[in-house]
Amino acid sequence: MATALDKFRTIDPITNDDPELEGIRDWVRATLGAEVMKITRQRRWRPVWRVDIDGVGVPDALLFKSDRPWPAHPYPLKYEYDILKVLQDNGILIPKLFGLCPYPEAIVMEWVQGGRDPGMVMEAEESRSIMTPDRWAASLSYMEALADMHRIPPAQFVAAGLALPVGAEEIALNSVDRFYAMCKEQQVVDPLMEFCALWLRRNVPQDLTNISFVTGDCGQFLSDGPTLTAIIDMEVGHLGDNHHDLACFRGRHPIEHMGDLPALYRHYEKALGRPVDFNKIAYQTIVFMSVGYYAPLFALANRAPGGDWVESAVQVAMIGRRCLEAMAEIVGVALAEFELPEPRVTPIEDMALQKLADEIRRIPTAPAFQDWQRGIVASIADYLVNQQHYSGWAEQADLDESAAILGYRPANLVEADRALVDFIRAASPEHDKALIILFYRRMLRQCLIIAGGDKDHLVLCKMEPIL
Repeated sequence: MATALDKFRTIDPITNDDPELEGIRDWVRATLGAEVMKITRQRRWRPVWRVDIDGVGVPDALLFKSDRPWPAHPYPLKYEYDILKVLQDNGILIPKLFGLCPYPEAIVMEWVQGGRDPGMVMEAEESRSIMTPDRWAASLSYMEALADMHRIPPAQFVAAGLALPVGAEEIALNSVDRFYAMCKEQQVVDPLMEFCALWLRRNVPQDLTNISFVTGDCGQFLSDGPTLTAIIDMEVGHLGDNHHDLACFRGRHPIEHMGDLPALYRHYEKALGRPVDFNKIAYQTIVFMSVGYYAPLFALANRAPGGDWVESAVQVAMIGRRCLEAMAEIVGVALAEFELPEPRVTPIEDMALQKLADEIRRIPTAPAFQDWQRGIVASIADYLVNQQHYSGWAEQADLDESAAILGYRPANLVEADRALVDFIRAASPEHDKALIILFYRRMLRQCLIIAGGDKDHLVLCKMEPIL
C-alpha cells in the first residue's frame, strides 16, 4: 500500500516535476477546458494551491484544497465538500465550488480576494494580529452569516452524510468524541487527553436540546476592506451545540485578534433572535480546546513529509494550558504562575543545532520546496535549543508533581504518563482540582520553554474569563 512518503518520493529531484501538479493541470484542462498558467503552494496546515488559469468563461484563479498526509481529523475530504455544497445551496458566502479533483484529491473552488490573520501560532508570532475598523466591520457581517448557518435545518446536513446527535451528551460531544477515538486508534498515551475526555463527559449540560450545524473551527473568513468576501474551512463541521462556534472565538483570541468578544456575541444574539448561554460557551470552550489539543498529538509522532512539527508541539503546550485555564474558571480553582530557572549550559549542543538550522536555511528553494517550507524544517532545530536548556528542569518537576498525585515517583515521563492515565480512569471528581493544577503546571512549563524568557510571546497568552 502506497504511503504519503512514497508519494513524496515521486517528485523528480532534478526537475522538481510533481505528479500532483500535473494532476491539477489535467483536471483544469479536462473539466474547465482551460490551461494552467501558474501553481503556488500556500502556507497552510494542509496542502493548498493557488492555481492561476487562462480560459474563456472561467475564473482567473482557483483554490485546490487537499488534506494532510497524516491522520489529522476524523472526517474525509468528501465530507467537507458535501458540507460546503449544503452551505452554498443555502446562500452562505463560501467560495464557488467547481468539484472534486481525484489526484491530488482536492476540493476545487474559486480563489476569492481577501485576507485573514495567521491561523498558526508561530506564524502569528512572526506577524502580530490586529483588529482594524475594516476587519471589525467584516467580523460583524460574519456573525450574521454564522447565525444564518445555525438556522439551516439539520436534516439537510443529515442528507449530506452528517451524523445526527441524540441526547445531551451526543449534542455536546459529537465531534470531540471522534477525535478522542482517533487518538486511541493511534495508540496515543496522554494523561491530559484522558482527563479532558472524562471531565467533559461528567459535566455535560443536561438541558441541551437544540441541534445546529457547527463549523467546528469558527471565525475563519476572508475580508477585503470592510467587506466579508468568503467563509472558509469546514473540515471539522458537524451537528451539535451552536455555542461551540461561539467558544471558538475565545479559543482563537488573541492569537488571531478577534476583537471585542462580548460585542460579537451580542451581535450574534440579535442576528439569531435568541440569547446565548454563557455557561454553555464556557463548557464548549473546553470541548473546542480539547479538540485543538488532541489533533496535534497525531502529528508529533507521524513522520509523513510536510506539515509543521514545531507548530504541533507549540499547539499542544499552549492549547493544553489554555484549556486548563478555561476549566479552572468553571471548577473554581486558582492557578499560580512561575518563571523559568537559569538555563542549563549546553555550548556544544547549541552550536550544533544552530549550525544545523543555518545549513537548512541555505538549502536552495524550488517550486516543490519554497522558502516558508524550508523555514518550517529549520524551526525544528531552533525549537530544540530551548528544550536542551530547560527540558531537564521540566522533567524533574513533572515527576515530582506526579508523585504527589500517584503516591510514588515514576522513573521517567513515559512511566508517569501511563500511571496517570490509569489513575484518571479510576479517579472521582474530588481529584479534579489537583489534576487541573498538575496539568496546568506541566503545560505552563512547556510554554515557558517555547517562549524562552520572552514574556510577550503569544504562546503565553491567557484564556480570557467569561463567567
